Amino acid sequence: MFVLGIESTAHTFGAGIVDDQGRILADARDMFKPPAGWGIKPQDAAAHHREAGGRLVQQAMEDARLRAADLDAIAFSQGAGLPPCLRVGLEAGRSLAAQAGKPLIPVCHQVAHLEIARLQTRLQDPVILYVSGGNTQVISHLAGRYRVFGETQDVGVGNALDKFGRAAALAFPAGPEIERLASRGSYSELPYVVKGMDLSFSGILTAALQKLRHGAPLADLCCSLQETFFAMLTEVTERALAHVGKEEVILTGGVAANQRLCQMLDTMCRERGARFLPCPLRYCGDNGAMIAWNGMQQLQAGNLPAPSLEIRPRLRTDDVDVAWL
Repeated sequence: MFVLGIESTAHTFGAGIVDDQGRILADARDMFKPPAGWGIKPQDAAAHHREAGGRLVQQAMEDARLRAADLDAIAFSQGAGLPPCLRVGLEAGRSLAAQAGKPLIPVCHQVAHLEIARLQTRLQDPVILYVSGGNTQVISHLAGRYRVFGETQDVGVGNALDKFGRAAALAFPAGPEIERLASRGSYSELPYVVKGMDLSFSGILTAALQKLRHGAPLADLCCSLQETFFAMLTEVTERALAHVGKEEVILTGGVAANQRLCQMLDTMCRERGARFLPCPLRYCGDNGAMIAWNGMQQLQAGNLPAPSLEIRPRLRTDDVDVAWL
């Protein structure tokens, strides 16, 4: 069986194809990059997706050497995400499903990140730290759903890094440049905000921006932000690991590309006798293959939706019944 997946929640339009063995046959994607100093304007990102979508779907079909008739289903990101961007994916999915006469399967963007990470690492029952622009959650599967054991109370950690990057005139996404600068900086104290199992990044960001305006060295601020944010993330991940009694940790989402965060989590896991694996870098960021894979899981589980489908911009990780595990 073959499923084509469409990702369009934010800055990336992706089209991916997987088979029922979890082999990724195609993974075409293109990222919208706003002008320097600007965040993502949803309408501009949606316009990018409309322009790029057809080309990327065609590229995925050619890469997989398949025709529309060979597909068993089309999957699309139903949410969470930016409404104009989500609508582009829904429209593309509806069109393809109608042309091919195949079912259209809605996928929760966050759950797709978790499932592609499990597929790629082969870990079966992990605690998962999911860190991206819009999401920061500590998650594990229990009683038919992915349960959120802790999460951000304001912005995602990736969003916080990008906001700092814009203020510091760094390119988007800012994470890689912040990581590079941090490697030659020195730590200076910033607020540390862990509230039980939840976290807050906005006050720390404000403190760092105030120091930036007062002339603090950029490399030192990048180091301080990373060390503070990542220590908080490692703390709540360790607490979740102890609470659920599991022995595996996966890191996924766009911020998982950061080697300092990987190092801190790996050290924590080794000290606890647990196993740590990051999702491979290529599949940490938004991509169509992850949507296709969760679509395949739902197809195999017989979890087919009603014909009427809409976007769900505020869909949560723990809203989804996980019928395939």
